[in-house]
Amino acid sequence: MKINANTIRPGMVIEHEGKQWSVIKIQLIQPGKGGAFIAVDMRDLVNGVKSNARWRTQDTVEKLNTEEKEYQFLYSQDDTFTFMDNETFEQLEVHRDVIGDPADFLLENMMVTINSVEDKPIGVTPPSSVILEIVEADPVVKGQTASSSYKPAKLSNGRRIMVPPFVGTGDKVIVNTEDGTYVKRAE
Repeated sequence: MKINANTIRPGMVIEHEGKQWSVIKIQLIQPGKGGAFIAVDMRDLVNGVKSNARWRTQDTVEKLNTEEKEYQFLYSQDDTFTFMDNETFEQLEVHRDVIGDPADFLLENMMVTINSVEDKPIGVTPPSSVILEIVEADPVVKGQTASSSYKPAKLSNGRRIMVPPFVGTGDKVIVNTEDGTYVKRAE
């Protein structure tokens, strides 16, 4: 389906120069002289190579249709993550490069959404937040105020995040899976 370049959004899959690309980031540039154009950062779906392209806002590009389906995360081995379709019980293996940073927040039996183009996975979207335990937290430095200071802490998945001073080892916290930031202490 042809779309105007100014309607391209991150997460879309487009065809450019005979290849399929996943859009990572867009930027509308309006120079002082001449027409506006769109700068697009994108990743090749076949080999993962990043590239960028520019189009005038009135240019058209080919948008590919993606399919979204719910899968259950089973386990990971090295850099390969295995998911199961709960309707057909078919298993699907996805490499860590396709998932990106949210791979750190995948928990066993978690339901995720897998985007695919022509039955090839292009992205995995976990729930927006997860509950994890703090396994290591730096002590509070005397004189810090709770409103402006954060301290480093290590989560049960091995990832390090910044948390408020009142959060300690053994506490369970809610973490945003999109950017890996502390949201609040879990109840």
